Amino acid sequence: MRLGVNIGYLQGNRQLDVDLVLAAEAEGYDSVWVAEAWGSDAVTILSWIGAKTTSIRLGTAILQMPARTPAMTAMTAATLDALSGGRLLLGLGLSGPQVVEGWHGRPYGKPLGKTREYVAIVRAAIARNEPLVHDGEHYQLPYRGPGTTGLGKPLKLITHPVRADIPIYLASIGPKNVALTAEIADGWLPVFVSPERYDEVFVPALQEGFARRADGVADQTDFGVAPSVGALVSDDIVAARNAMRPTLALYIGGMGAKGRNFYNDLAVRYGYEQAASEVQDLYLAGQPRAAMAAIPDELIDEVCLVGPPERIRDRLEAWRATGATSLLVTTHDAHTVRTIAELM
Repeated sequence: MRLGVNIGYLQGNRQLDVDLVLAAEAEGYDSVWVAEAWGSDAVTILSWIGAKTTSIRLGTAILQMPARTPAMTAMTAATLDALSGGRLLLGLGLSGPQVVEGWHGRPYGKPLGKTREYVAIVRAAIARNEPLVHDGEHYQLPYRGPGTTGLGKPLKLITHPVRADIPIYLASIGPKNVALTAEIADGWLPVFVSPERYDEVFVPALQEGFARRADGVADQTDFGVAPSVGALVSDDIVAARNAMRPTLALYIGGMGAKGRNFYNDLAVRYGYEQAASEVQDLYLAGQPRAAMAAIPDELIDEVCLVGPPERIRDRLEAWRATGATSLLVTTHDAHTVRTIAELM
């Protein structure tokens, strides 16, 4: 199990902490990952990091698919991969209806079908085997719909990628999306994973997807599994847990509407139905602090790495048992980055 560091996205006035990434690279971390929501974008930050580093792999966790055409994503991926000397890991995700329709102004539509077509187009564009043509329900290349000139023609990427098979990771947590990820992607970017519930909640969907593959990948041995886990090494476990509460409350409580919050659904699948409902009600009622307080300590302990070093060491063994290929440590604390590297 390799280590990665996930620095998320910039919030408020927080500046990019390049020193944290350099510390991770010095400690032997395999990868650094950057996210985006409706603020800082992942491409700009990852480009900056790539220019400051030499060996650590560069992951997008994630690029929002509704924000970019598949061809634009292929162009971006090929460029970042070339400039970094073949270090890119292309993480993609569809996001949720609130962001897709509220921020990007696009219909959410059918996520499974859109994702399948999107990934196919990105792969074809980067491979450059032939001019890009795709005739699907969600994407048509060349586009022949209403209002077009009819002059569109199949094109081939001008740039010659340094790799024709840049690894594509998909972010997913629902059963159908996880199965699709296992079927079509090179890797998976889950979040808020409970190691103890991994076999029960996620493995059946993964196996379903692997069974549909045509390339011989039959299990996660040849598949990247890279969960992000909030982490803080501290002798004050109460303070460490409290540091995790804002993110958990935001996602379980406010990252989606009632009935369409995938993170809330995951907490329910873990057995925290009552707490998930309470957190969501409080968050949507404009009481984020109360929502944070309603996050059970037990849930934090399951899905995060918090506490003194000896406690973190024990929890790392539970993560190893899932078969994860990379553990993406989500933190802005250099001490945590160094300590977890030492414990590994």
